[in-house]
Amino acid sequence: MSDVTESRPPILAATDVVKTFRGGDGSEVRVLDGVTLSVARGEMVAIIGASGAGKSTLLHVLGALERPTAGIVRIGGESVSALSDEALGELRNRHIGFVFQFHHLLKEFSALENVMMPMRIANRPLGEARSRAEGLLERVGLSHRLHHRPSELSGGEQQRTAVARALAMSPALLLADEPSGNLDHHNAESLHALFGELASELALGLVVVTHNRSLASRAGRVLLLEEGHLSDTSGNMGAV
Repeated sequence: MSDVTESRPPILAATDVVKTFRGGDGSEVRVLDGVTLSVARGEMVAIIGASGAGKSTLLHVLGALERPTAGIVRIGGESVSALSDEALGELRNRHIGFVFQFHHLLKEFSALENVMMPMRIANRPLGEARSRAEGLLERVGLSHRLHHRPSELSGGEQQRTAVARALAMSPALLLADEPSGNLDHHNAESLHALFGELASELALGLVVVTHNRSLASRAGRVLLLEEGHLSDTSGNMGAV
């Protein structure tokens, strides 16, 4: 990690995070077991691990979509545990953008309208929302596809539209769960290049869960989730 990154306060900080679920037989299943992680603005972190290791669960906890069973998650310096569901939703809207394996675009709306949607829900003025959406779609290489609906876009174009939408509210933290999992090699590589640029360019923290070595190689840190623990790729456990 660079000295510049280290000098910045973390936008995301998780300390001793535990997440448990009840199994079908009523027994406790501990998916996360003391995970500690911090991510600064301008930093890209990749999380890898076997299927079923709990990577998506970790991302959901880090993004305040699920509460930890124990431990502390702070986003923008604010602990999520003490917040009401309404306050938690406001925190997510204010600080976090999400990109998932499936783009979840609204099929009846154009690319431009999809990217404008979060801003319109937040009651941003129409002109402001349109201008920012156009700028974001240009940034992801889709200025020529503004008025196309998802069915008229390729898989790669749909996912880049989803990235633009995730950036609409100027989040400090972007979380991506297997973002290139459904793309062919060419479109995946284009998306990987985009992710590699976004963290430093927009000064946001970027955490990506992936099985793709190419995408992981673009991160400043690659962390392994295994048996509920997070470690760096050299196998050193603890606060990585």
